[in-house]
Amino acid sequence: MGLIVALIIGSAYPYCVLKLGFGPNLSVVSAFLGFIALVLILRAAGTNARENNIVQTMGTSAGQTAFMAVLLAAFDMLNARGIFNPPIQLGTWQIFFWLCSASLLGILLAVPMRRHYIDEENLTYADGLAAGETIIVLHEGRDKGASAGPVKALALGSLASGVLMFVTSFLKWIRDTWYLPGMQPMNIGFNWSLLSFGSGLLVGFRICFAMALGTAISWFFLPHFLLKQGMIPEQTYPATLRWVMWPATGLMVAGGLTSLALKWNLIVKTFRGLKGSRIGRADFPMQYVVVGSLAMTVIICLIQYFSMGIPVWLSFIAIILSLPLMLVGLRVLGETNWGPISAMSNMMQAIFAFISPGNVPVNMSSSGLTGTIAVTSEALMQDFKAGQLVRSNPRNLTIAQLIAAPVGSIATAVVYPVLRNKYGIGPTGLSSPISVKWAGFAELLTKGLNALPKGCLVGLVIGIVVGIALTLLAEKWADMTPSPAAIGIGMLLPAAVLMTFILGGVAQLIWSRTSPESEKLYRIPLASGLIAGEAILAVVLAILAAAGINF
Repeated sequence: MGLIVALIIGSAYPYCVLKLGFGPNLSVVSAFLGFIALVLILRAAGTNARENNIVQTMGTSAGQTAFMAVLLAAFDMLNARGIFNPPIQLGTWQIFFWLCSASLLGILLAVPMRRHYIDEENLTYADGLAAGETIIVLHEGRDKGASAGPVKALALGSLASGVLMFVTSFLKWIRDTWYLPGMQPMNIGFNWSLLSFGSGLLVGFRICFAMALGTAISWFFLPHFLLKQGMIPEQTYPATLRWVMWPATGLMVAGGLTSLALKWNLIVKTFRGLKGSRIGRADFPMQYVVVGSLAMTVIICLIQYFSMGIPVWLSFIAIILSLPLMLVGLRVLGETNWGPISAMSNMMQAIFAFISPGNVPVNMSSSGLTGTIAVTSEALMQDFKAGQLVRSNPRNLTIAQLIAAPVGSIATAVVYPVLRNKYGIGPTGLSSPISVKWAGFAELLTKGLNALPKGCLVGLVIGIVVGIALTLLAEKWADMTPSPAAIGIGMLLPAAVLMTFILGGVAQLIWSRTSPESEKLYRIPLASGLIAGEAILAVVLAILAAAGINF
């Protein structure tokens, strides 16, 4: 059943991310599909939450691999503009082997970090938390006749979220985003999404407050100053984002790496503990991680050399540089529920614009490799978080991910060309905002680092210094120091999306102060439902649209 769910999600997700520009929560969608398959279709009365967790894990793994269809779309956009000379046309098997090897490498590299991020630091990983809570509530509801309070909270949240998305999607006179007067060019307003609200409810007020600081800095205070100093050509969201992504990325990278450096003893302890792992223990054996990672590294270098003409040494450098960026991405995701894939990939593009100037294939393949490693490692950590709640065996979850990643890769390799030929890629077809940004940044860097916005590298340095300072302060005053990861994400995402997210954090604070007992009992299932309803409907609509049924 896990393979079937992985095939469904892997086939539906490319259209979803290319059309919407983002990927709805896969963890809870896979959890629901797993429950439907195991309990409602197979009528497996003895099915338990751990078995559902296995199915959910495989669906998440395949979908996260399929997310990288955005990279394939960016390649096609650059081909259409004549940037690649000669054009790079990846065939089905080239796509499969490239995505599969990079995905497997991302999974293997993330395995040793479970103890650090999940057990030691106990980061939130809100999507994984929502998936685990959903699985528990669904199975408890089946055993208790769906009468328990948490079950009702999950159902109510799912219904409300799905209905709101339906209304804002199909009743065009109701706008899904209400902008503040005169603020539409800056994307400042409120996005009526209960998925965002539920994510904020799960993450909590402390992280949401730090994200609000980032939002205020990027979208309320900086734009006027940047325009006045001639650092941006106009006061709009895209122009401002091209500048603020540099200090934001500096904040996240410096904060994440400093935090890892401060906890070096825990990381050493983690690797020592894994060193003696055997197949019968809870953790996936470390020797398999090492051998598998080395094998995937060799395969990736060979694939990129023969498919795109990328020198082996450049591919190897890209893999090495992907490691620290992956670790930063895992921390940011754990705290904020947003993986900074775009920012990390853009940073890799800038690095390779310096290492190999004007070489667009190297620029795109290196950033794509970073993105693929990041998304698959993030998926595994979300699944580990869900498994923590239902007390699953981490080794089994790792094996499930390793089995499902090739399914997502072959689904993407087959489905993406079909979508490209049917709808087209670009303004008149599947527009894929992420791909537009990816391809546009690569094209910009062909002009050299001088093409970057004026003063952005100074902003990068400031972000690095502030990120290190906040991380050091958090060692002594953790509850009073805002998270640099959360501030960085707040600086990158549109204010309209984050305002709704922040309201969820404010609601969590008010609820915990006014009724702590009910907040403890109902907050997680209610928030999980708010995430699940919109995510499920988005995937269903994407499947229908890909099948030619459009509303």
